[in-house]
Amino acid sequence: MITIQDETDLLPAIYDGPFEQPMWQTFLDRLRIRTRADSASISFRPPGLERRTIHLRSGRPTDPDVARLYQAEAWRRDPLPYFDLREERVYALSELILPGDPQHARFRRELLVPSGVEALRIMRVSEPGGVSAWIDVIRSGGDFTPADGALLSRIAPHFRRSLRAYAEIERQKASARMAAEVMARLNFGWIRLDARGTVLEESAEAANLLQHGAGLRRTRSGQLIASDPQVDRKLSAALRGVVEGKSAQPRALNISHDPWVDLLLVPAAPDPASPTPGAAAVAYIQGDNRSLADRHEQLAELFGLLPSEARFALALSRGLSITEAAQSLGITVETARNYSKKVYAKMGARGQADLIRFILTSVLALA
Repeated sequence: MITIQDETDLLPAIYDGPFEQPMWQTFLDRLRIRTRADSASISFRPPGLERRTIHLRSGRPTDPDVARLYQAEAWRRDPLPYFDLREERVYALSELILPGDPQHARFRRELLVPSGVEALRIMRVSEPGGVSAWIDVIRSGGDFTPADGALLSRIAPHFRRSLRAYAEIERQKASARMAAEVMARLNFGWIRLDARGTVLEESAEAANLLQHGAGLRRTRSGQLIASDPQVDRKLSAALRGVVEGKSAQPRALNISHDPWVDLLLVPAAPDPASPTPGAAAVAYIQGDNRSLADRHEQLAELFGLLPSEARFALALSRGLSITEAAQSLGITVETARNYSKKVYAKMGARGQADLIRFILTSVLALA
């Protein structure tokens, strides 16, 4: 049974542990004091990083020479059956280091005695996702009492829940990092705008596109404008339509062909809790901060195209017609038609729609 004092000292520290730096430090400090241990520690392997073990400690540090010996080669001789320990059962040192066993005797002599480990209680706790953690308390003199072991048993269910929260947070963070990396590679971003087109907030990807001359820029007053006057007039009209409710559908605009940048304007959902509650519209932006010339080599390798054919294919993938592609590349329309036949044949595309789909769904989008 958890005492009132334990509820006050240990349980809040267990549940707050994943949000501390170092993690669970308050819990370890209080556990060490509560059990009168020389040190208290938690060891675990983060989800997705099973080859890496994190050690958290309170109290007397491990002897540096012993730690170096263990990390260098003695860990191979460690006889403690960490993963075979029954979950949430508290083990004493005498149950793990067996008398008369030469391997156990050597481990005690080389590592435990120099570290001052005469008494130990250790417990394994696992969360449903498979992450295991080991909590231990160590003394250099005098054994632990049955009450100390009972305390570890009583806190085990609470620590398991806290470990589960930590593991789930780490899994969600890892998923978010992967999603963010994909979004960054695909060059998706967003910009929150007020009714006048002033930038209120932007994602890192959008900021990167703006910084590298993607056909959009901010004025000194913070307004988002297109570098091309004709495109800027379309952008202003689209923003007015979205803000005033004249446009029932999101407005899509091509900002630049080279580098390629598209923009989608949608009304901002009202959210008083948002850091930018005055936002009237959100501009979703996708594009490339590199020119067509920067990417043709990758496309040529992917589909077996000549460099000139790859440049033409990239132009078509941006939605240009054969005539427009010819003009943008400085070639004749007849040459462009010849390129189109060769490109479609090599890529197995039946038309421009197929070509666009093949390119946008290829790994080139992530390059």
